[in-house]
Amino acid sequence: MSGEYNFEVGIIGGGPAGASLACYLAKAGISVAVFESEVFPREHVGESLVPAVIPVMHDIGIIDKIEEAGFPRKYGAAWTSIETRAANVDFEINNHTLEFAQIAYDEREQSGVDRDYAWHVDRGRFDRMLLDHARELGATVFEGTRVNRVDFSDRARPVLQTKAGGDRKDVAVRMVADASGRQTMVGNQLRVKVPDPVFNQYAVHTWFDGLDRKALATKPGDADYIFVHYLPLEDTWVWQIPITESITSVGVVSQKQRFKAAKDDLEKFFWESVDTRSELGDALRSSKQLRPFKVEGDYSYGMRQIIGDSLVLIGDAARFVDPIFSSGVSVAMNSARLAAKDIIAAHATGDYRAASFENYAGTLRRGVQIWYDFISMYYRLNVLFTAFIHDPAYRTDVIRMLQGDVYDTDEPEALTAMKEYVAAVEADPTHLWHDYLGNLKSTSVAAMF
Repeated sequence: MSGEYNFEVGIIGGGPAGASLACYLAKAGISVAVFESEVFPREHVGESLVPAVIPVMHDIGIIDKIEEAGFPRKYGAAWTSIETRAANVDFEINNHTLEFAQIAYDEREQSGVDRDYAWHVDRGRFDRMLLDHARELGATVFEGTRVNRVDFSDRARPVLQTKAGGDRKDVAVRMVADASGRQTMVGNQLRVKVPDPVFNQYAVHTWFDGLDRKALATKPGDADYIFVHYLPLEDTWVWQIPITESITSVGVVSQKQRFKAAKDDLEKFFWESVDTRSELGDALRSSKQLRPFKVEGDYSYGMRQIIGDSLVLIGDAARFVDPIFSSGVSVAMNSARLAAKDIIAAHATGDYRAASFENYAGTLRRGVQIWYDFISMYYRLNVLFTAFIHDPAYRTDVIRMLQGDVYDTDEPEALTAMKEYVAAVEADPTHLWHDYLGNLKSTSVAAMF
C-alpha cells in the first residue's frame, strides 16, 4: 500500500461497534484506523445496556473503567400497562394480571458474565470512553473526519475518500469495516440497504431531572430498572432509562403514521402520548425537562449483504431493529467481537475474500434473527410477552433473550412457543386475545439480512 496513511483495517465510525472492533484489532497487533465524522463527546440518546456486553468489556479490557465511571447499575427490567385481565389463559400461572412484569438478571447465569447487573449509560460519556480506550490500545483515531465514499475498484486495496474540514485525503487500507451506524455509509453506496416493511417506528425523546421513578414503579426496589410503559395506543410505548441519580431519559416510540398525524409537532406528540397514562404524564410534568425534544426515525432496516471481499458491516451499519429490548449496543459490541475473530484470522492468512468472514455473518444473522422475532412477537401480541414472563415454564428463556444471550445458540424454546401461540390466536377470531393483536406483523424481511 502507498499514501500518507498505511493501515491494515479502516473503520468508518467510532461508536460502540467501531471502537470495540478497533480495540480487538489493536490488541491483536493489527494496524487499524478509526474515522469518526463527529468530535466526541457527542449528544446521544441515553442507553440501557444488557449483560451480553460484559464479555466484550472483559475482552477489550475496559470493564474496570466502566465500573469506575459510576454509571447507574441496571439489575433488571420492568414493564407496566393498564391491562388488568387475568393472564392464566393456557399458562402455568395463577390469576396473575398483565399490568406489571419484571425480571432480574441474577435469575439466570450467563456465560462470561460475572456480575448480576449491567448499566444505564450516558452515551456521550460511554462512547467517549470506548474510543479513548481504543486509542490507548494503539488504534489511530481521526475525529471530525468523514468518509464520503469508499473506492472498491481494487478489492485488494480499498481507498477511503475522507474529508476533515476543507482537507480531503485518500486513505488506502487492506480492508474496510463499516461501523457508520444508521448513516449506513457503505450500505447506501452499494445499494444493499432494505427498509423494514414491518417496523416503521419513530421516537421522540428528551431528558428529565427529578422524575419520581418510585411513583412509576410497582415495586420501589425496582425504581432504577429500565421501564417500558405500554400506552393504550396502537403499537406505542415509552422508555424510562436512568442516566444519573436524578436524570432520566424518556422517549415515546410509535408508528410513523401516528407521528405524521401530529404534523411533526414533537412537543404535542410527546405530551399527548404520555398523557394517555395519567400517572406517567403527571410524574413527567412534575419534573424538569432538560433538553429539547429530539426525533429518531428510519428505525429498522437490514442489508442484503453484510460482508464482501475486504469488507464487513457491523453494528447499526449492518442491521437496526426496534430497540424495545435494549439490543442496540449489545448488537454493536458483539458484532465487533464476532467480526474481529474473522478479521484477525484473515490477517494471519492474508486472505480477505468474503468467504473469510462467513462465520461472522452467519453468527450475527442468527443472533439478530432471534432479536427480530422476539420483538415481532412482542408487537404482535404484547399481552403474550407479559404472560410468558410470568409463566415459570418460559421465564428462564425470556430472561435469556432479555440478557442478550442470543449468539452461538439455537432459537430458544420460549420464542418458538410464542410464534405458535400467536399463530393460533391469529387463526381463532373467538380467542380471548384475538382483539388484542397489534398491527405489526413479522415478515421474511429478516431473511434478506
